[in-house]
Amino acid sequence: MKIAVVGTGYVGLVTGTCLAESGNEVVCIDKVSAKVELLRRGGMPIYEPGLAELVHRNMSVGRLWFTSDLSKGIADAELIFLAVGTPQSDSGAADLNGIWAAGCEVAAHMTEPKIIVIKSTVPVGTNAGLADRMACVTDIPFDIASNPEFLKEGSAINDFNHPDRVVVGARRPEVLSKLHELYQPFISIDRPFLTMTPESAELTKYVANCLLATKISFINEMSNLCRGYEAVIDDVQRGIGYDKRIGFSFLSPGVGYGGSCFPKDIRAAIHMAKAIGEPARMMEAVDAANEAQKRVLGRTILEYFGETAREKTVAVWGLAFKAETDDIRESPALVLIDDLLRAGVSVRVTDPEAIMNVCAIYGDKLTYFDGQYDALAGADAVAIATEWSVYRHPDYVAMSGLMRRRAIFDGRNLLEASQAARHGFFYCGMGRVAMGVDAWTDMRLDITLEESEDASVEAPVATNAPRKSKRLSTRIARETASFA
Repeated sequence: MKIAVVGTGYVGLVTGTCLAESGNEVVCIDKVSAKVELLRRGGMPIYEPGLAELVHRNMSVGRLWFTSDLSKGIADAELIFLAVGTPQSDSGAADLNGIWAAGCEVAAHMTEPKIIVIKSTVPVGTNAGLADRMACVTDIPFDIASNPEFLKEGSAINDFNHPDRVVVGARRPEVLSKLHELYQPFISIDRPFLTMTPESAELTKYVANCLLATKISFINEMSNLCRGYEAVIDDVQRGIGYDKRIGFSFLSPGVGYGGSCFPKDIRAAIHMAKAIGEPARMMEAVDAANEAQKRVLGRTILEYFGETAREKTVAVWGLAFKAETDDIRESPALVLIDDLLRAGVSVRVTDPEAIMNVCAIYGDKLTYFDGQYDALAGADAVAIATEWSVYRHPDYVAMSGLMRRRAIFDGRNLLEASQAARHGFFYCGMGRVAMGVDAWTDMRLDITLEESEDASVEAPVATNAPRKSKRLSTRIARETASFA
């Protein structure tokens, strides 16, 4: 089948590449010519495990290519996927300007009937709205289907190839049949092809993300309750997870969710509810709870240091909003960094993939390191903000020789608390009782929503922020030059 994909972000590039891998001829279209040239040269605009290898293989056999010429790209396509961004607008609603523009441009260049498939996450009514707009541009018949994606950054290829389900909303059986044929290699008895109206398909994506985000905010709130009563969240998690009605997925306490999906989708759902006069009390609470959770780790560290915080140095392990990605959008690590900097703390950071993206934002306010242990030299504490596997089994002996003060604040509960304590470290996790020879006498922080939202007292901005490390500066210069 001949496929065109408009947009080469996470969704578009993964969708196009996986469809090419299953034997289709796919052209990916992007209006940013520099991104197209990068892809043609074999470069990747994003980090996603395994994606580069799939792109290279399918390009080499002629099943996948890239262009910035939309007219040429859609000319022979039987299906045209729209995978452009729908970022959050100032009102909280999804910004659909990219969808409207892409759809109307497709309509303007169509020379024969086409099936357009909306892959982007869009609010209810977008399918119908796009059909009206495109009909004003062309008299050529077309269909629009809604096919929301359910990809997780870091495991997107596996998610596409082994979906829990494929959801398609369309108004004609012929369109559903065409998409069923396309997805046949990916579906089975336990991975069904679900058909419905476009409106139901659009809402399905939001409802799924709202429920998953609710589970995350719920367990984070319970972890704070555990710490207040000296219970252990790990035990509580096991105690509820074995209940088949609940399960273990999305019940790992941490520093809050981030990324390009959950935050904006929750707020878009709130906006959709308000648009029809319905309250969205649960989703508003989930959003507020998550924003408050992002500040818990920073507040814990600053309370630990007390009035001496301005004299301290903290190493932050992990900058991406989750492991296996370089995406820092809405990352809790950035909230932590901001809180520490405002309190005058010197901050040293490291991440396997996201460090360049953070450097572009903070510049010389931070010190950057390629290696996790390099970042510890002279540090008074290390804060783990992203669950990269490389952080799960640290060399405590090496850490002891590098750090000025042995304190670990584990925002992802990656480490074994008792093991850290045995090596002489003070350890504080999320919803865990603090352990170690340097343990606080009182770790009971009253983490209420009201306190977390109280921004009436702003800490001073650091005036002695360190410079980038020489080794990383060389790498930044080298990689920047390669894009010139």
